[in-house]
Amino acid sequence: IWRSWVHDPRHPVPTLGGNITSGEPIMRGGAFNQVESEAFFGCTSPGRPLCERHDVLSFSTAPLDQDMEVTGAVQVVLYCSSDCPDTDLCATLVDVQPANEDYPGGYAMNVSSGVMRAKFRSSFTEPTYLAPGQVACVTVNLHVTSNLFKKGHRLRVDIASSNFPRYDLNW
Repeated sequence: IWRSWVHDPRHPVPTLGGNITSGEPIMRGGAFNQVESEAFFGCTSPGRPLCERHDVLSFSTAPLDQDMEVTGAVQVVLYCSSDCPDTDLCATLVDVQPANEDYPGGYAMNVSSGVMRAKFRSSFTEPTYLAPGQVACVTVNLHVTSNLFKKGHRLRVDIASSNFPRYDLNW
Protein backbone atom coordinates (compact mmCIF):
# COMPACT_ATOMS: atom_id res chain seq x y z
CA ILE A 1 0.00 0.00 0.00
CA TRP A 2 1.59 3.28 -1.07
CA ARG A 3 0.17 6.37 0.62
CA SER A 4 1.56 9.81 1.31
CA TRP A 5 1.22 12.71 3.70
CA VAL A 6 2.64 16.18 4.15
CA HIS A 7 4.28 16.99 7.47
CA ASP A 8 4.58 20.54 8.80
CA PRO A 9 6.58 20.75 12.06
CA ARG A 10 4.80 24.04 12.85
CA HIS A 11 1.60 21.99 13.32
CA PRO A 12 2.71 18.71 14.94
CA VAL A 13 0.51 15.75 15.75
CA PRO A 14 -0.19 16.07 19.50
CA THR A 15 0.71 13.41 22.06
CA LEU A 16 -2.45 11.95 23.61
CA GLY A 17 -1.24 9.87 26.54
CA GLY A 18 1.29 7.07 26.45
CA ASN A 19 3.68 5.30 28.79
CA ILE A 20 5.60 8.48 29.65
CA THR A 21 4.69 11.75 31.30
CA SER A 22 6.33 15.06 32.06
CA GLY A 23 3.45 16.09 34.25
CA GLU A 24 0.41 18.15 33.52
CA PRO A 25 -0.41 20.33 31.71
CA ILE A 26 2.27 19.41 29.13
CA MET A 27 2.00 15.64 28.87
CA ARG A 28 -0.39 13.26 30.58
CA GLY A 29 0.58 9.61 30.73
CA GLY A 30 -1.82 6.71 30.31
CA ALA A 31 -4.27 5.22 27.86
CA PHE A 32 -6.56 7.75 26.19
CA ASN A 33 -9.01 7.92 23.33
CA GLN A 34 -6.98 9.16 20.34
CA VAL A 35 -9.26 12.16 19.79
CA GLU A 36 -8.05 15.73 20.17
CA SER A 37 -9.17 17.39 23.39
CA GLU A 38 -8.52 20.67 25.17
CA ALA A 39 -7.10 18.54 28.01
CA PHE A 40 -3.99 17.82 25.88
CA PHE A 41 -1.19 20.21 24.99
CA GLY A 42 -1.09 21.15 21.32
CA CYS A 43 -4.57 20.06 20.30
CA THR A 44 -6.13 22.52 17.88
CA SER A 45 -9.35 20.76 16.84
CA PRO A 46 -11.14 19.29 19.87
CA GLY A 47 -13.25 16.29 18.87
CA ARG A 48 -11.18 15.39 15.79
CA PRO A 49 -9.77 11.84 15.84
CA LEU A 50 -6.02 11.85 15.22
CA CYS A 51 -6.51 9.30 12.43
CA GLU A 52 -8.52 11.91 10.49
CA ARG A 53 -5.66 14.43 10.36
CA HIS A 54 -4.16 14.97 6.90
CA ASP A 55 -0.69 14.25 8.32
CA VAL A 56 -1.53 10.87 9.89
CA LEU A 57 -1.77 7.61 7.97
CA SER A 58 -3.88 4.89 9.60
CA PHE A 59 -3.96 1.20 8.82
CA SER A 60 -6.63 -0.98 10.48
CA THR A 61 -7.52 -4.63 10.56
CA ALA A 62 -11.02 -5.92 10.08
CA PRO A 63 -12.89 -6.54 13.36
CA LEU A 64 -11.23 -9.45 15.14
CA ASP A 65 -12.99 -12.82 14.99
CA GLN A 66 -11.50 -13.78 18.38
CA ASP A 67 -9.48 -12.25 21.19
CA MET A 68 -5.81 -11.57 20.35
CA GLU A 69 -3.05 -11.02 22.90
CA VAL A 70 -0.08 -8.85 21.93
CA THR A 71 2.73 -9.11 24.49
CA GLY A 72 6.37 -8.10 24.14
CA ALA A 73 8.33 -6.01 21.69
CA VAL A 74 6.42 -4.52 18.75
CA GLN A 75 8.05 -3.30 15.54
CA VAL A 76 6.62 -1.42 12.59
CA VAL A 77 8.61 -1.82 9.37
CA LEU A 78 8.04 0.95 6.85
CA TYR A 79 9.23 1.33 3.29
CA CYS A 80 9.14 5.02 2.62
CA SER A 81 10.59 7.90 0.66
CA SER A 82 10.78 11.60 1.37
CA ASP A 83 11.52 14.82 -0.44
CA CYS A 84 13.61 15.83 2.60
CA PRO A 85 16.97 14.40 3.70
CA ASP A 86 15.54 13.44 7.09
CA THR A 87 12.18 12.95 8.78
CA ASP A 88 10.83 11.34 11.90
CA LEU A 89 8.62 8.29 11.59
CA CYS A 90 6.30 7.88 14.55
CA ALA A 91 4.13 4.80 14.94
CA THR A 92 1.34 4.18 17.44
CA LEU A 93 -0.43 0.87 18.02
CA VAL A 94 -4.10 1.51 18.80
CA ASP A 95 -6.88 -0.73 20.17
CA VAL A 96 -10.09 0.38 18.41
CA GLN A 97 -13.16 -0.55 20.41
CA PRO A 98 -16.46 -0.45 18.50
CA ALA A 99 -19.30 1.86 19.50
CA ASN A 100 -21.07 0.70 22.67
CA GLU A 101 -23.24 2.01 25.50
CA ASP A 102 -20.30 3.64 27.31
CA TYR A 103 -18.67 5.05 24.15
CA PRO A 104 -21.30 5.68 21.46
CA GLY A 105 -18.55 6.86 19.07
CA GLY A 106 -16.23 3.98 19.91
CA TYR A 107 -12.89 4.33 21.67
CA ALA A 108 -9.43 4.25 20.07
CA MET A 109 -6.98 3.52 22.92
CA ASN A 110 -3.25 4.10 22.48
CA VAL A 111 -1.35 0.93 23.38
CA SER A 112 2.26 1.63 22.48
CA SER A 113 4.29 4.06 20.39
CA GLY A 114 7.78 4.68 19.11
CA VAL A 115 9.83 6.92 16.84
CA MET A 116 12.77 6.57 14.48
CA ARG A 117 14.58 9.54 13.01
CA ALA A 118 15.19 8.32 9.45
CA LYS A 119 18.85 9.38 9.32
CA PHE A 120 19.54 7.01 12.26
CA ARG A 121 17.76 4.00 10.73
CA SER A 122 21.06 2.10 10.25
CA SER A 123 23.27 3.57 13.00
CA PHE A 124 22.93 6.05 15.84
CA THR A 125 26.55 7.17 15.38
CA GLU A 126 26.79 7.45 11.58
CA PRO A 127 23.74 9.18 10.07
CA THR A 128 22.51 8.04 6.64
CA TYR A 129 20.36 10.71 5.06
CA LEU A 130 17.46 9.92 2.78
CA ALA A 131 17.90 10.37 -0.96
CA PRO A 132 14.87 12.24 -2.32
CA GLY A 133 12.51 9.87 -4.11
CA GLN A 134 14.40 6.68 -3.16
CA VAL A 135 12.66 4.09 -0.99
CA ALA A 136 14.29 3.33 2.36
CA CYS A 137 13.41 0.68 4.94
CA VAL A 138 12.85 2.17 8.40
CA THR A 139 12.03 0.08 11.48
CA VAL A 140 10.20 1.81 14.32
CA ASN A 141 10.51 -0.01 17.66
CA LEU A 142 7.48 0.56 19.86
CA HIS A 143 7.74 0.25 23.62
CA VAL A 144 7.21 -3.23 25.06
CA THR A 145 3.55 -3.80 25.79
CA SER A 146 0.88 -6.30 26.71
CA ASN A 147 -2.70 -5.86 25.57
CA LEU A 148 -5.65 -8.16 24.96
CA PHE A 149 -7.45 -6.98 21.83
CA LYS A 150 -10.98 -8.26 22.35
CA LYS A 151 -13.16 -9.94 19.73
CA GLY A 152 -14.84 -7.24 17.62
CA HIS A 153 -12.04 -4.73 18.22
CA ARG A 154 -9.63 -3.62 15.49
CA LEU A 155 -5.86 -3.22 15.61
CA ARG A 156 -4.78 0.09 14.11
CA VAL A 157 -1.35 1.53 13.40
CA ASP A 158 -1.07 5.30 13.01
CA ILE A 159 1.97 6.71 11.21
CA ALA A 160 3.03 10.37 11.37
CA SER A 161 6.18 12.49 11.36
CA SER A 162 5.54 13.93 14.81
CA ASN A 163 4.15 13.03 18.23
CA PHE A 164 4.70 16.22 20.18
CA PRO A 165 5.60 16.95 22.95
CA ARG A 166 6.57 13.33 23.59
CA TYR A 167 9.22 13.44 20.87
CA ASP A 168 11.17 16.55 19.88
CA LEU A 169 10.34 18.09 16.54
CA ASN A 170 12.64 17.44 13.60
CA TRP A 171 13.14 20.75 11.78
